[in-house]
Amino acid sequence: MWIDYKKVNNLSIAEAYKDLLEAEGLPTRIIPEEGLLEWSELSVFRILVPKGREHVADEIIRKV
Repeated sequence: MWIDYKKVNNLSIAEAYKDLLEAEGLPTRIIPEEGLLEWSELSVFRILVPKGREHVADEIIRKV
């Protein structure tokens, strides 16, 4: 089960978060807010992490 962790303003920021979290071993998904068929690089993206692991994402981001 995945849970929303954060919303970001574009694809490049979403990919940066994904790379950061996955480099520390936390599986991460990014999904466009507008849906998979109607997104662009400037769309709002949702960053998802496994349920119950939000505290791990917080610690990784706090460490930066």
